[in-house]
Amino acid sequence: MNAGKLNRVIFIDREATTLNAAGYPVATWSLIGTVRAEVMQHVTDEAGTGYGEAQTDGITFRTRYFSGLTTADRIRFLGRTYNVVGLAELGIRAGLEIKATLTE
Repeated sequence: MNAGKLNRVIFIDREATTLNAAGYPVATWSLIGTVRAEVMQHVTDEAGTGYGEAQTDGITFRTRYFSGLTTADRIRFLGRTYNVVGLAELGIRAGLEIKATLTE
């Protein structure tokens, strides 16, 4: 993996559930990693749904290998938040290809 192509910074968040003062569970997101990445593909498209058309925004990142990343995590990039929807390991722990969609 060429380090010169890793020209973007992404922030990886993980959801954690804690109890508030009243004892009710509250979901919070906490930063688990700041990673240099390459944007492989960024697609904005319209798709038909049951109630009309909706805009979809998908992005694919390539990074160095990051242990423990799951599809329950999310990525913050350029002021937007993306849900991780797919992961592919590149080589033997050489890198990751992360597919994500914009949160609603």
